[in-house]
Amino acid sequence: MTKTKRINLFQRLRENNPNPTTELNYSTPFELLISIILSAQATDVSVNKATAKLYPVANTPEQITKLGETKLKRYIKTIGLYNTKAKNIIKTCSILIKKHAGTVPSNREALEALPGVGRKTVNVLLNTAFGHPTIAVDTHIFRVANRTGLAPGENVLEVERALEKAVPDEFKQNAHHWLILHGRYVCVARKPRCGACVIEDLCEFDKKVIE
Repeated sequence: MTKTKRINLFQRLRENNPNPTTELNYSTPFELLISIILSAQATDVSVNKATAKLYPVANTPEQITKLGETKLKRYIKTIGLYNTKAKNIIKTCSILIKKHAGTVPSNREALEALPGVGRKTVNVLLNTAFGHPTIAVDTHIFRVANRTGLAPGENVLEVERALEKAVPDEFKQNAHHWLILHGRYVCVARKPRCGACVIEDLCEFDKKVIE
């Protein structure tokens, strides 16, 4: 995809949604961190339902540590892989208390050292909570980047690197949210809604579905 096309693509996504953000409900960086950990292989809707009950009771590392793993599981048992996630969350809270005075660090190395926190989680957190121009590549963004020709790659890291080069600087802060929402609601996996797509004429996908 040419530079001109890429600029037009993001201009249209911005016009369509000037202030995109995550669909996870949170009020602090710590809440966002926990929600992202819970969202692995789960929907944002399911996470929000669970945290709507959890956060009023415990929404700090100290409070969740006091709650304990067994009680934590009761709040998140409707979410996939909740046993492993509960263990990781308790361990993460312990590290935050011991090494970071109970606050969420804003640097990649410290975040990636937390249990249950991978590169994608770190990129989302750095972007959404701390305003860094990072782009986290999930299945939706991986699909959109490859399908449109915006930033092709054979794996998520290749696509992330390609997006870092392909996305013009003025759009980098919000690119993650625009692309994930586009993949979630328009450029869906099985039958993309090409006829309702604001970037359809810029997209280089050769199997467009027009109804």
